[in-house]
Amino acid sequence: MSYTFEPHRNFAERLDREDILKKYRSNFHIPENIIYMDGNSLGLFSENAEKSIHRVIKEWKESAIRGWMAGEKPWFYLPEEIGKKCASIVGAEKEEVIMTGSTTVNIHSLISTFYQPKGNRTKIIADELNFPSDIYALKGQIRIKGLDPEKELILIKSHDGRYLDEEIIAAAMTDEVALVFLPSVLFRSGQLLDMAFLTREASKKDIFIGFDCCHSAGNIPHRFSEWGLDFAVWCSYKYMNGGPGSPAFLYINKKHFHKTPVLAGWYGCEKTRQFDMSIDFGHSRSAGGWQISTQGMLSAAPVESALDIILEAGMDNIREKSKKITSYLAYLVEMVLSKKPYNFKIGTPLDPEKRSGHIALEHETEAVRIGKALLDNHVIPDFRPPNVIRIAPAPLYNTYLEVYEMVQILKKIMDTKEYEHYSKERGTVS
Repeated sequence: MSYTFEPHRNFAERLDREDILKKYRSNFHIPENIIYMDGNSLGLFSENAEKSIHRVIKEWKESAIRGWMAGEKPWFYLPEEIGKKCASIVGAEKEEVIMTGSTTVNIHSLISTFYQPKGNRTKIIADELNFPSDIYALKGQIRIKGLDPEKELILIKSHDGRYLDEEIIAAAMTDEVALVFLPSVLFRSGQLLDMAFLTREASKKDIFIGFDCCHSAGNIPHRFSEWGLDFAVWCSYKYMNGGPGSPAFLYINKKHFHKTPVLAGWYGCEKTRQFDMSIDFGHSRSAGGWQISTQGMLSAAPVESALDIILEAGMDNIREKSKKITSYLAYLVEMVLSKKPYNFKIGTPLDPEKRSGHIALEHETEAVRIGKALLDNHVIPDFRPPNVIRIAPAPLYNTYLEVYEMVQILKKIMDTKEYEHYSKERGTVS
């Protein structure tokens, strides 16, 4: 797919007038005088989410413990109910998705169940570009099984430090492999992996396959059940706008509901028997069986109503705007910032079908300082080492005019060499 753009401000304004998602911007609390381009790290606070938080606070205030069953939306069943909402967003059946835990905890939970090395099949395939927390968890699970991560973890190499080749990943799926665990999207470059192809290849060889979908869920339509994924995890605080540290989700294909969760906890019990207090773990025959602990209601509340905005807007509409607005950003960077003396490169696939919701702007020498200058010019991106400024225009609240203005600010920072006023030391949080 290709788009035709023009480099003028009035063209950006025209795109905004034609945007069918523009009405949702007013639902979000956008920091005053800020161009917020970091929705792939933390989505913005919505009026919907605010109302849900106040509802749960009121129930806690007025009903106390009775809120577990007598709340407007009983707390006891909220993880399942929010899971059902999220299921349609990722293309799963209602019982296959549950809101629970955090992404890394859910990775440990699922890998502990699905990674059962036996005989010749002892290895896990991952990749060298994955988010480090995922690799820490995989290495930990290999050690728990009494094996050596240096021998059993296969990290697929990248030829350029940006992208992975799905054919190379498929070729590595030998009869020594027990499990494949990959990101749906590479967090630096924004490359979107072909999950359907990789799942087919793993299935042909009877290898379990799972994905970390933190950088795609809520921004890219998925069809987990149709593709036949064995499992997946994702957070709710990026494109799903659930709030800082909000609960994560996990998906279990229904063909695995008979499995016993290895990291068992009481919240995974079949709901009607949870308060039997039996020491025998009768787990729910659904994704809910992989819950471990009681869900915090104050952190769950905003997720529920934040998903309503996504469902109303429609995943296909969200994806179309995401492709178009990131294509517009790439076009402006190419037109304005790619040549000397600016020297920016785009480290993201130019084909919109092969990327997620951000553009990786690479600057070989000054990415850290340019990022700091952007912050002082009221633009919020983020930085990922060694040289990437990630720009993520979120379809539900960012505008084409903001993209245009941000590129002009970048040009001014480079023209005036404003970045030279800053230290090259990266901040603690970037």
